[in-house]
Amino acid sequence: MTTKGKAMADSTASQSVPQMIAAVDGSAISYHAVAWAAVEAVLRRRQLHILTSMALPGGFGPGMTLSDADMEWMRRDGERILTEASRIAREAVPGAELVLTTEVSFDFLIPTLIDRSHQVKMLVVGSRGIGAFQRGMLGSVSTAVTRHAHCPVAVIHDISGITPEWTDQPVVVGVDGSDNSVPAIELAFEEASLRKVGLTAVHTWSDVTGLDIPMADWDAMLESEQVLLAEQLAGYQERYPDVPVRRVVKVDRPARALLDESEHAQLLVVGSHGRGGFASMLLGSTSNKLLHSAQCPMIVVRDRERPPA
Repeated sequence: MTTKGKAMADSTASQSVPQMIAAVDGSAISYHAVAWAAVEAVLRRRQLHILTSMALPGGFGPGMTLSDADMEWMRRDGERILTEASRIAREAVPGAELVLTTEVSFDFLIPTLIDRSHQVKMLVVGSRGIGAFQRGMLGSVSTAVTRHAHCPVAVIHDISGITPEWTDQPVVVGVDGSDNSVPAIELAFEEASLRKVGLTAVHTWSDVTGLDIPMADWDAMLESEQVLLAEQLAGYQERYPDVPVRRVVKVDRPARALLDESEHAQLLVVGSHGRGGFASMLLGSTSNKLLHSAQCPMIVVRDRERPPA
């Protein structure tokens, strides 16, 4: 395994290969994230870089000094985590060519990931870590990184999505009719094509229940929203003729509709903001709710024109 300096040298040697970073803290969820990242890296022919941070939580105070023995123990502990993570990554893609580098860092994880997000194609994190007072705190990491990262962020909740029983399940994408969902649609089609599965495109056309909509307007509104969804998908269906598309248009809250569909999906893709989103928001309300509710792997995609919050 490698310390920070060695890992950066390895990465430089392969800098022509678009890179993915998976964060690991020794928790089961973070190891699931590494396994998912390995599969994704092989699908996209990307180098996978596994990063663990040994930086102490902020509550210990800036004046705290660690001895050389303490630093060496932490480095060895980090290498132990990376050894296990590397084993899991390679077992997730048996027989496949996986370009893998690792790094023990003593920098704080959140700012490190956000800084690296300028250069990499995807960050992969677990939905939660090993506890509020432990090293990784990946629950906080997943929320902060999806808010600030400059690249797509995959948040992994458990092993679902990569085990054999999930490989035939579709990719689900949220389509809200705005430009903000376009990058999510594009990435969802790419993922479905790479995985050789169908795509379920979900569009909800009201945040209220059907009881609040006059029956006389129902058919006209439904037809209008179906046309809107078809228009947003049209170009991508031509580019990805190998991807069968199932369209779901319903009167429902977006998060609830997407959550229902994600129960039978191997991947959920959403934009970071929906209609009426503001750059200063933590996340769009839909993506924020799903971040803590969906059980399948979820990718949050930022609008290319929208700066991170």
